[in-house]
Formats: sequence, structure tokens, C-alpha cells
Amino acid sequence: MQENYLTGAIPPSFGNLKHLTTIYLYNNQLSGSLPSEIGNLKSLVELCIDNNNLSGPIPSSLGDLTNLTLLYLFKNNLSGTIPKEIGNLKSIVDLELSQNQLNGSIPTSLGDLSNLEILFLRANKLSGSIPPEMGNLMKLTVLQLDTNNFSGYLPENIFQGGSLENFTAHTNHLIGPIPKSLKTCKSLVRVRLEGNQLTGNISEDFGAYPNLQFIDLSHNNLHGEISQLWGQCPQLATLRIAGNNLTGRIPPEISHATQIHELDLSSNSLVGVIPKDFGRLTSLVKLMLNGNQLWGPIPSEFGSLTDIEYLDLSTNNFSESIPGIFGNLLDLYYLNLSNNKFSQEIPFQLGKLVHMSQLDLSRNSLEGKIPSEMSSMQSLEKLNLSHNNLSGLIPTNFDEMRGLYDIDISYNQLQGPIPDNKAFQNARVEGNDGLCGNVGGLKPCNHFVEYKHTSKLVFLITFPILGF
Repeated sequence: MQENYLTGAIPPSFGNLKHLTTIYLYNNQLSGSLPSEIGNLKSLVELCIDNNNLSGPIPSSLGDLTNLTLLYLFKNNLSGTIPKEIGNLKSIVDLELSQNQLNGSIPTSLGDLSNLEILFLRANKLSGSIPPEMGNLMKLTVLQLDTNNFSGYLPENIFQGGSLENFTAHTNHLIGPIPKSLKTCKSLVRVRLEGNQLTGNISEDFGAYPNLQFIDLSHNNLHGEISQLWGQCPQLATLRIAGNNLTGRIPPEISHATQIHELDLSSNSLVGVIPKDFGRLTSLVKLMLNGNQLWGPIPSEFGSLTDIEYLDLSTNNFSESIPGIFGNLLDLYYLNLSNNKFSQEIPFQLGKLVHMSQLDLSRNSLEGKIPSEMSSMQSLEKLNLSHNNLSGLIPTNFDEMRGLYDIDISYNQLQGPIPDNKAFQNARVEGNDGLCGNVGGLKPCNHFVEYKHTSKLVFLITFPILGF
């Protein structure tokens, strides 16, 4: 009876169907509370009433269904606490209560579910500490506790079973160190702990994981240097450690993890240069190193990152010129190099980046003219060139960039007319004394034309005076 747009409440008379082994009522529009009479269905093996509009508490009588192997109640509006009687479901393998309004703490009796392999409690209003009894679940492969109000420490033994593959506890209020049992849990495939207040030395807390594909430790209070061991995770595709207190240099050994698609080390206190070995990370799609204290030029090896789409190196101390090899990164749609010490001219090769949507080169020491080739960036929507030393005219072919809607060219030394482009009518242009046009605060362009004409006239008149 799944996916049949059923409405109304589940009748208590369901409890009379004593020989039922499976109930599939998922993806309907059932409402009301779960009748306690369901606890009479002692033969029930699978109960799936997920993705409905059920409300009220989970009846404690469900604990009488000792043959139950699968219980799906996720995506409802169930409230109240998780009944401790759930710990009587000794046959349960898969228990999913996510995306409800459940509150209170996890009952310690869940640690008695010795056959449990999958436990989803995410996206509720659960609180308190995660009970150490969870470490008794030796067969557990998936544990999702994220998006709740859990506090306290992660239990030291939570990874000791050696079977855990998917562990998420992000977006809670967890504190304290990373459990030592995590370092030796070689079964891990996916770990999400971001958005807590976890502490500890990141260079000591993690090992080499043969199967790890995704790990997010962002926005905690972790410190120390980035471990070389991340390079010994051959399946690693996503590594996020943003918004912590990391120091030291980026180890070149990370480049041994050649499957990395996303690397986010932003908003830390990392120093030194970008390792040249990064050129080996040819699977990179997103790279975020912004908000650190990195310095030096961008290595020419970046030209090998031809799959990259999103690159943020802003708010560092990078210097010298913006390399022309960026023009080879044809899939780039986001490039932020702002708040650095880049100098010299904007490379004309950037004009080849036809998928570029957002380009920010602001707050550097760039000079020279804006290259006319940039008008080829027909996907460009946001352009920020402010707070540089750019000079000369804005290229007239910028009139053709109809996708632009957000432009900041303020505080440069640009001159001449503003392009006939709607986006430029709302552009931030202050701090350019030579600009003219129909934009608030600028002088009209007829003044600019007269000035040019007058200059030529004066030049011609002075020739006789100089003896020509």
C-alpha cells in the first residue's frame, strides 16, 4: 500500500492482523498517531511507515516486536522521546528515525541492539550526550546523528567495532577531543564532524584509511599541522578542514591522494607556498585555500588542473603576477584572487574562460589596462576589479557582456566613458577620477570629449611657439 496517496489515520484494528510479517505504508499522506496496537503484531519483520505526516510519540509497544529487523519511521512529525523499549528489538538490523521532531536523549538501551547495522537519528531535536553504550554496537556500519542538539564528548569507544563506514555527527554542540579509536578504524568511508566545537591536535588524531572517500572536519577548534597521512588515503575524494586553527605548511604528500575532487583548507593560519606537487591533483574540481597566510607565486604546475571549476585563493599573501596558465583552466566558473599582493597586468588569457561566472581580482596591486579579451567571458555575471592600480579606458567591447549584473571597478585609475551596458549603470565606480558617463557621481562624457579636443588644439598651437 505504499505510494498510493493514502490519507487519514492508521486504524487501531491493524493490531488484529496477527500474522502480518511486513507493513509497507511509506510515501503516503497518513496522519495522526501510531496506534499502540501495532505492538500486537508479533510476527512483524519489516515496518515501513516513512515519509508520511504522522505525529505524536513513538509507542513503547513497538518494543514488543522482537522479530522486527527493519523499522522505518523517518520523514514524519513524530515527537517525544525515543522509548527505551526500542532496546528490546534484538533482531533489528536497520533502524531509521530521522527527520522527525524527537527530543530528549538517546536511550542507553540502544546499546543492546547487538545486530544493528544501520542507525539513523539525524535531523531531530535530540540532546544530551551520546551514550558510551553505542560503542557496544559491533556490527554498526552506518551511524547518522547530525543536525541535533547533542553536547558533551564523542564516546571514546564509538569506533572500536571496526565496522563503521559512515559516521555523521555534524551540526551539533559536541566538544572535546577526537576519540582515539577513530585513528585505527580502517573501515571508514565517510565522516562528517563539521560544525561542532571539537578540540585536539589534528596531526595526531587521524591515520591512513584505505577506503575513506569523504571527511569534513570544518568549523571546529582543531589545531596542529596537516598530517602527511592524508596522502595515504587512496580513495579520498573530499577533504574539508576549513575554519579551524591549523598552522604550518601544506604537506606536499597530500598530492599522493590523486583522487581528490574537493580540498578545503580555508580560514586557518597556514603558511608557506603552495606545493608544486599540487599539479598532480588532476582530479581537483574545487580548491579553497582562502583566509590563510600563504605566500609566493602561484606555481606554474596549476596549469595541469584542467578539471578545476572553483578556485579560491583570496586573503593570503600571494605575490608576483597572475599566471597566464589560468587561461588553460577552461572549466573554471569561479575564481577569487582578492586580497593578495598580485602585481603587473591582468593576463589576457583569462578571456578564454568562457564558463566564468564570478571573477574577483580586487584588493591587489594590479596595473595596466583591462584586457579587451575579457569581453569573451560571456558567462560572466559578477566582476570585481576594485582597489587596484588599473588605468586606461574600459574596453568598448564590454558593451557586449550582457550577462553581467554586478560590477565593482572602484578605486583604480580608469578613465573614459562607462560602457553602454545595463550592469555598468549600477556599477561601483567611485575613486576613478577620469571616468565619465551617465552614472551617479561621474561627470558627463561630453566634458571628456571636449577635454581631448582641447588638448589636441593646445598641442597644435604650441608648435609655432617651439619653433616648428
